[in-house]
Amino acid sequence: MKDIGKSRLLRIGILGFGHLGQFIYRHLQNDFEVVFIWNRSKEAFNKYDEDFDRNLIAATVEEGLQRSPDLVVEVTHPDVVETYADKILDICDLFIGSPTALARASVEDLLRRKTQDTGHVVYIGAGAFWGAEDINKMNERNTLRSLTITMKKHPDSFKLNEPLHSKLIEERNKLGDKHSEILLYSGPVRELCQLAPNNVNTMAVGATIASHLGFDGVQGCLIADTSLDDRHVVEIELNGPETSVGEKKTLGFHVKTIRTNPAELGVVTGTATLLSFVSSIKRAKGYTAGIHVV
Repeated sequence: MKDIGKSRLLRIGILGFGHLGQFIYRHLQNDFEVVFIWNRSKEAFNKYDEDFDRNLIAATVEEGLQRSPDLVVEVTHPDVVETYADKILDICDLFIGSPTALARASVEDLLRRKTQDTGHVVYIGAGAFWGAEDINKMNERNTLRSLTITMKKHPDSFKLNEPLHSKLIEERNKLGDKHSEILLYSGPVRELCQLAPNNVNTMAVGATIASHLGFDGVQGCLIADTSLDDRHVVEIELNGPETSVGEKKTLGFHVKTIRTNPAELGVVTGTATLLSFVSSIKRAKGYTAGIHVV
C-alpha cells in the first residue's frame, strides 16, 4: 500500500476496455487520475465513440506500469491476472475484477505471497455478491457451515468453455421456442470457474470471502433461463450452526437472498453490478497487505 498524499488524486491504470472497462473509465475520471488504459485488442479503442485521450493507451502492460500508477484495475479476463499480477504488485496495488483467476490455487498462492513480500494490496470487487460483510463475519468466527450460490441468466448472456458450451446449445435446441430453465452445472465452485470464467465471478467472490470453505467447499449452480431477457438473478443461500431452543429443540441458522439485477439481453454484467464496481474501486485504498473484498 502506497502512502498517498491527500493533495493529489489516486493514479490508476485500467486493464480491459470492454463494456465494464469503458463504464469504469467514464465514472472515475473526476475521482481518480487515469494514467493508462490497456486492452488485449485495439479494436475496442477504435469503436469508442466518446471524447477520449488516446495518449492514455498503453501498448503493453509493462509500458503502463512505467507511468507509476497507485492502483491497477483489472476488468478483462482471469488469464490477465495470472500473467501480470506479479509485475503489477511489484509496482502498486491491484484491483481484480476477474476473481475466477483465484480458483487456480497457484494464482491465489502467488497473490497472497506477493502482497506480503511487497506490502501492496489485492482488492476484489464484491460485484453482484450480496451480503459480503455478514458472510465475512461468519467466516471469521468459523460458523459458516455451507454456502451455495445460484446464478441465472439468459443463454445469450453466457460465455462458456467446453463442455458447457455444447451442453447449452444442445439443451436449447431441444427446448425450441419454449421458456424453461437449463441446469448447466451444480457442484464445487473451483471447477465451474474454469468452465465459465467470465460468468461466475460472483461465485469466486463468495469462495474468497468464505475462505474456510474455499473454492472446493462453496457450491455453485449455473442455470440458463430463456425467460430472463431483461435481468440476471443471483441467489445466495447459507447455513450456520444449530442452536438449542428450549429443552428438546434445535434450530439452524439459515439465510437466503435473491438479487434481481436489470440487464440488457446478451450482456455479461448487469446494471447494478457496474455501479457496484465503481463504488468498490473508490473504496480500494488504505487496507493492509493481503487480499480484501471491497
